[in-house]
Amino acid sequence: MTNAQIDSPAPRLTPLQWTICITAAIGFAFDSYVLLMLPLIVRPALVELLHVPATDPSVNAWVGTLFNVPAIAGGIFGLLGGYLTDIFGRRRVLVWSILLYAISGFAAGYSTTVYQLLFWRCCMFVGVCVEFVAAVAWLAELFTHPKQREAVIGYTQAFGSLGGLLVAGAYYLVVTYAESLPLVRGTHDAWRYTLMSGIVPAIPLIVIRPFLPESPAWRAKKATGTLKRPSFAELFRPEFRRTTIVTTIMMACAYGAAFGAIQQMPRIVPGLAEVRSLPRAVIEQTVSKVQSFQELGGLAGRIALAFLAVHVVGRRRLIHIFQIPGLIVLPLLFLFAATGSLTMVKWGIGVVGFLTIAQFSFWGNYLPRVYPTYLRGTGESFAANVGGRMIGTTAALLTTSLVASMPGATPAIKLGYAAALVGTLAYVIGFAASWWLPEPKKEDLPD
Repeated sequence: MTNAQIDSPAPRLTPLQWTICITAAIGFAFDSYVLLMLPLIVRPALVELLHVPATDPSVNAWVGTLFNVPAIAGGIFGLLGGYLTDIFGRRRVLVWSILLYAISGFAAGYSTTVYQLLFWRCCMFVGVCVEFVAAVAWLAELFTHPKQREAVIGYTQAFGSLGGLLVAGAYYLVVTYAESLPLVRGTHDAWRYTLMSGIVPAIPLIVIRPFLPESPAWRAKKATGTLKRPSFAELFRPEFRRTTIVTTIMMACAYGAAFGAIQQMPRIVPGLAEVRSLPRAVIEQTVSKVQSFQELGGLAGRIALAFLAVHVVGRRRLIHIFQIPGLIVLPLLFLFAATGSLTMVKWGIGVVGFLTIAQFSFWGNYLPRVYPTYLRGTGESFAANVGGRMIGTTAALLTTSLVASMPGATPAIKLGYAAALVGTLAYVIGFAASWWLPEPKKEDLPD
């Protein structure tokens, strides 16, 4: 594509392209919906399934397990899913991955033991991990105009934070009206209804699927027999090695800040002085409200990233816009979260969400531009799943493991200090690694 073509206005979206964008937006929204329901439901679910109070040490141990083990499972199978995306096509893998996490979420609502919840949570995570890689590669190859591609990927990913808002709102509603809903396993537990609501994306997908095209770039190479077979070894050839290593480290750090710090906030909020004495239902509603502030911040961050991705040329400069202030704000919030006011926590988590969640959208825009067609899904999945899901999410386990060693008079204060330490460490490593991040060689996708 010539410079004149790049600088020319992007063509208007056709009805089919709008359908594609809607499908991708639904997928991204429910990716986050499924992932972010765990911080909301993990405490009441474990209290119910383990038959212990929320302050029991076994709850803290199982929180780490439920955050970490599904992420590792998702990383392993997500890595395979990226490879299959390059073999069987983007659309096919995208559709089946969404169906997997939707159906698994519904089944999780019927869990009677913590092991059943863990199994279905693993299945949900696998679907989410595969869907992200397939969707990003699919969108990048369907929209060929560089600025339009950046905008489409950026703004559809912004719906990921809308998914977080939706799950916060859904949890608030089911907590408030649980007694009016049908019995599940003989109870009106809000956490069960929240899990089961993950079936929603399967409904429009069944209707839309016949209208979805395959990636023309992938289809053309497949038809002519010129599509090279991908391999993980290719990622470490000299031309890709630095990109693979740096993006894997940086995605691990982005997920580390989210899982090690941000997603611990729903367990810190009930320990606030002005919250702990409230009725149980009101406590859960308060947790949901704080989660909404985080997701509103994340949504604003993703929208800001989508706008800046079109206007800021340097990718390193773009990521620094979010990393540098995050290095300051995140530790301050979590060091004082459990001893501060509810108002401070709400606005603080909104700002941290803005700065951290935007970085997830950055990778959706960046990764398609640094790998060729035959390796695009495999390269994206390695960074997202090995780095983000398998390494980055272990930060949640690290945080819960450090709680007992932290100073503080209450469990909430100890958890806040542990989250501050882990989240700050993730930011520092990610910022340091960013100085080795390769700039894409051109606006067009590599062939």
